[in-house]
Amino acid sequence: MPATSPTLADRIDDLLPQTQCGQCGFGGCRPYAEALARAETDINRCPPGGVAGIAALARLLHRPMRALDPDCGVEQPTSVAVIDEAACIGCTKCIQACPVDAIVGASQRMHTVIAALCTGCELCLPPCPVDCISLHPVEPATPE
Repeated sequence: MPATSPTLADRIDDLLPQTQCGQCGFGGCRPYAEALARAETDINRCPPGGVAGIAALARLLHRPMRALDPDCGVEQPTSVAVIDEAACIGCTKCIQACPVDAIVGASQRMHTVIAALCTGCELCLPPCPVDCISLHPVEPATPE
């Protein structure tokens, strides 16, 4: 069977940052990509993608460049969640909130973040009852 070409929604989804944060008003990057492919929403609703993401979407979709919609948030440096393990009570609320399964731990035990999986979406922050989670900027990789 011949390979199928990627759909427009697939190509849009490939341009999105895959943070699954929902700041765009959709339940993740794929639903936003599908709405963009159907021309049901604007290209400027993804704060994690920032100006570069908006420019890439504008090129792909042949739409004019737009400023980031401030109602969706502001562009920020890439960050990862860090859990203060001494303060963590093991409630599992952050684990349940994480859309990419970057937090591991067990009930009543300390949790930790797998930094390589964390997208910095901030969805783990609100449910934490002891405010033991913070976001730390990711240092850009330096060429060797």
